[in-house]
Amino acid sequence: MSSPIYMQIKQFIVQKIDSGVWHIGFKIPTELALTEQFGVSRMTVNKAIRDLVNEGRLQRRPRLGTFVCEPTEKAESPLLDIRNIAEEVSNRGKAYRSKVLRQQALKADDTIATKLGVMLGTQVFYSEIIHYEDKEPIQLELRWVNSSYAPNYLQQDFTQITPNQYLSESCPLSAMEHTVEAIIPDARVRQELNMKVSEPCLLLNRRTWSDDRLVSTALLYHPGNRYKLSSKILL
Repeated sequence: MSSPIYMQIKQFIVQKIDSGVWHIGFKIPTELALTEQFGVSRMTVNKAIRDLVNEGRLQRRPRLGTFVCEPTEKAESPLLDIRNIAEEVSNRGKAYRSKVLRQQALKADDTIATKLGVMLGTQVFYSEIIHYEDKEPIQLELRWVNSSYAPNYLQQDFTQITPNQYLSESCPLSAMEHTVEAIIPDARVRQELNMKVSEPCLLLNRRTWSDDRLVSTALLYHPGNRYKLSSKILL
């Protein structure tokens, strides 16, 4: 399976940087120029650049452009963006793998119908996946997807591609909603994430849109002593 277009653009930029063609301080082509070069949407190019900014490879300077900067390693996920967890783990020099617990069609109950903006009883797709960094589980992902917008969701092998990667390619992100809670996890979450009874847990509630379409809602559980969320706002 070929990698998503935004990943190909990221790899193109990284190759230019690593080869020295684009040195530290170099101003990279504009989003419009890259859009024309690759024949894709501005949203796709923006996703590639945002990822590299969050990874510390690029820096945006208001009214000046985007520049190559010294690479920095990040051990946390950006709260104000959505990144592929497989990339995050690999970028930290760790081995990523996942285990799919469930992947099926369901009838939306009251809670999911409200979160996805569909009628009660509408068929939605559901997946439960554990994401690992080396041998440690770092995220339990419970995700509900509007089947009308991602009809091939259940046919994906989510040990080879993450839901984030698949949805980013088939339904490019245009808006998201995040809320974070510190919770006391139930026994099942503790078991799946290999957590002690007294260990804190971070729960990220996420909804994502593509254009005006509400595509998915997810609950992302993280062991608090092995994971952190961060945000960076340019003023």
